[in-house]
Amino acid sequence: MRLLFFGLIFFFSFTLHAQIDNEQKSIAIPVVESDEGEIEQEVEEEGKPIDNQGFVIPKEDNINGMSVPKQQQKLELPKEEFSMFNQENFGDPGELYKDRIKKHASYTEMRKEQQYRGSTTTQFFGDFTTKSDHIDIAYRDHGAFDGDHIRVFVNDDVVKPSVLLTPSYTGFKFKLAEGINKIDFYALDTGQVAPNTAEFQIIDDFGNIISGNQWNLAKGVKATIIIIKE
Repeated sequence: MRLLFFGLIFFFSFTLHAQIDNEQKSIAIPVVESDEGEIEQEVEEEGKPIDNQGFVIPKEDNINGMSVPKQQQKLELPKEEFSMFNQENFGDPGELYKDRIKKHASYTEMRKEQQYRGSTTTQFFGDFTTKSDHIDIAYRDHGAFDGDHIRVFVNDDVVKPSVLLTPSYTGFKFKLAEGINKIDFYALDTGQVAPNTAEFQIIDDFGNIISGNQWNLAKGVKATIIIIKE
């Protein structure tokens, strides 16, 4: 009887321990009922579907009964910054720099040529209006007194065949025609030192200076100004 008693105690103890152990090791898997009434298990996916461009296929959101795919944000690469020295569009920066140096040197040489030999193209000093009946045309050598000579035309007529430019102003009074009066100063020579250098002024009956300027001309070149009588 004693052995039977202990045997029953051992059997019930073992059965109770096994039941407790099974309750601790069991895992309940929740279920979710879908819209169609099917039962599916929530399990963790080990991987996500990827399309042929390498993007993860988005899940669909349900908005007011409509399935709307989630938008994927693509990684935007930084745009290339604009540069004045972009080699593809503008060539080599070193070549551009050399080209600018050459242009500057060419312009400098041209200025030196004009400075030492005088302008080889007609110099136009503009057109001006006046109500004056007469004008005084005055001129002088603004450089060294080296024997520069000019010829003066008004409306293509010679009014002064040869004038020696001096350091002081000399000139003449002229009656204006109605409308346009074109005055040309023609460089007969460049004196002892080129170019032909002069300064002129156009003065009305009231002593007002209508216009004034300077020229540096090569031999045979003109400086022109137009006076319009209103």
